[in-house]
Amino acid sequence: MRMHHMLCISAAFIAPVAIAQVAAPPALKSEFVFEARVKVDPPLVVGPSSHGLRRVVPISGGTVSGPALNGVVVSGGADWQYVRPDGVLEVLAKYTLKADDGTLIMVDNRGVRQASPEVMARLTKGEIVPGEEYYFRTYAQFEAPAGSKYEWLNRAIFVGVAERLPDAAVIRFYKVN
Repeated sequence: MRMHHMLCISAAFIAPVAIAQVAAPPALKSEFVFEARVKVDPPLVVGPSSHGLRRVVPISGGTVSGPALNGVVVSGGADWQYVRPDGVLEVLAKYTLKADDGTLIMVDNRGVRQASPEVMARLTKGEIVPGEEYYFRTYAQFEAPAGSKYEWLNRAIFVGVAERLPDAAVIRFYKVN
């Protein structure tokens, strides 16, 4: 009994802890670095899988233009994608860029595209649908050669705002500062 009483008394002498004021986090800022117009061939439909409807979309070339990078998309990559049971499209595109000076840059670009079932059906049919009618965002990792003028791509986070055209994906890449 005495021990219980001591615990109650001890608790009464604990000083209140001051809650420190934390400054608001800095605003998220980004800067546009380049646009990739990635030409694609018709999708190869693998079929239903454990993740959903699986497709592979071959990448056949394209262009890269912007204030920080200009060049081409090298043929030979692909976008491995699946339509989840909830209708959301998940993408994983792996391809290579070739800068104007010949530097090769690897791209690993992942993201999601979602919209109403009607808009998703129009996109699947190859119709041109304005980008504001659906959500298509990606996050990319780049692998540029060490020591190259593009090495800065290895050291930052990039998000992409994408649009799907009948024969291409257009991704506008932004560096998160």
